[in-house]
Amino acid sequence: MTGTADVTVVVMSRDRREDLLASMPRHEAAVVFVDNGSTDGSVEAVRAVHPDVTVLPLAENVGARARTIGAERAGTPFVAFADDDSWWAPGDLARAAGIMRGHPRLAVLNARILVGPEERLDPVCAEMAGSPLGTEPDLPGPSLLGFVACGAMVRTEAFLAVGGFDAVVRFPGEEERLSLDLAAAGWGLAYVDAVTVHHHPSVRRSDPAARRTAIWRSRVLTAVMRLPAADVGRVAGAALRAGADGRRGLARALRDLPRALRCRRRLPDAVLAQRRLLEGRP
Repeated sequence: MTGTADVTVVVMSRDRREDLLASMPRHEAAVVFVDNGSTDGSVEAVRAVHPDVTVLPLAENVGARARTIGAERAGTPFVAFADDDSWWAPGDLARAAGIMRGHPRLAVLNARILVGPEERLDPVCAEMAGSPLGTEPDLPGPSLLGFVACGAMVRTEAFLAVGGFDAVVRFPGEEERLSLDLAAAGWGLAYVDAVTVHHHPSVRRSDPAARRTAIWRSRVLTAVMRLPAADVGRVAGAALRAGADGRRGLARALRDLPRALRCRRRLPDAVLAQRRLLEGRP
């Protein structure tokens, strides 16, 4: 664990015991495992096989909020997120922590993500590498307004100061609101392809249609919480035009609309301008 004394790996999982046990030995730092109400014996298995891991069993599935709970427990300046089917390449937790230490405004470092045994580059990495926001002088790579949680290291102080992953959005699509709030607070987010995360998607993943529906729900709720009314309308309209998945996502977002409205706080104009640039709008 050389060079990782100030890093904790926070692993979130639910009902994927075999994936969890296969990936857990690959983490080269202290680990906090937050279990989202599994019923497959994941908690007992990790405790038996990895007694050095801090295990936080939750009574129910709280989605990405589990990562926030893990970060609160970590007690280290930096937290690297991993799912039960992802891990940081050998030596890269230490390398990423060194980059974080050398760039004090950097709140989120998104690593290069290689997918599957064939090690193909995740398409989102090419998008991040070509970010229209450019590279700010005090950041180690292209500036971002979003990231992929399972391939990210965060500065714990900054992450928790803006609330971490919230209980409204839950999962997936949880990164957008957090990214916007970090940018609003003056923190930087950057893509750094000098460090690598391996992601071997579990065979026990939710079906694609359900995931698309959940992402549309998250987009709508994030818009309600942070965007001007006109932009909320645009996001809702896009959901309606996206077919059955988008319409279901919008309907599910309406159930949580009161909670989202209670959390509403409009973003600064500068961050809204960056968001428009990323969307290709003037």
